[in-house]
Amino acid sequence: MRVQSLTLAAASAALLAPTALPTALPTAAPPRAEERPAVRPAVRPAMGPQGGVRAAELLAKARRCAQVSRGRYRTDDGRSPTVPVCATREAVFWKADLDIDCDGRPGRRCNSRTDPWFSDATAFTQSDGRYLDAERLPYVVVPGPSRVWDYRDHGIRGGSVVALVHRDRVRYAVVGDVGPRDIIGEASYAAAEALGIPADPHGGGTDSGVTYIVFKDTRVDPIEDREAAVAVGERLARMFARGR
Repeated sequence: MRVQSLTLAAASAALLAPTALPTALPTAAPPRAEERPAVRPAVRPAMGPQGGVRAAELLAKARRCAQVSRGRYRTDDGRSPTVPVCATREAVFWKADLDIDCDGRPGRRCNSRTDPWFSDATAFTQSDGRYLDAERLPYVVVPGPSRVWDYRDHGIRGGSVVALVHRDRVRYAVVGDVGPRDIIGEASYAAAEALGIPADPHGGGTDSGVTYIVFKDTRVDPIEDREAAVAVGERLARMFARGR
């Protein structure tokens, strides 16, 4: 299956000032509209409130589940498996809790002192070879491949674009880590913070109410480019919600 490499690069355009004509010569008529060159100014998406697609639109599309997992997942150790992985043509999705993943590069909030389960590694790395920064990068954890479900069979990999929905908020992230094979429902410190969920790795998170929508055959490159994840995520979420 072909993977689309979705990158965001700034563009620039320069307009040359016309040379002044001698006063004795008549001024040339301006070109007709169809002859004027199209100039598209560079636009980088803002990192403020992420609009465009309402949470209700995405939740309506994810209301019905065409299950693709061969079984269901637990949300935590000791819980009964209740969460299926569902799919449409464009995406896979599930509805679960959100546990805080603080793994990766240690920082002030994510380290072995603040998180009893801290690991200084993530399954995927950023462009400079270092592990991801859970405090800064919104990322989602997918279950490890198993007989129940293998995320790789659906065009999902490190950097795949994710829409996260919690209450009336929609935020965008990437797939950044791989977790236990039988548990689902985990995202980075930064992802929880963006959703308005308590992000403390020791006692934070939420027990339910988060919808994870992972878009097939997508990839943000480099994986740490948050602005690219937002720009691409908004476009894909709009297509997912409105069937385009």
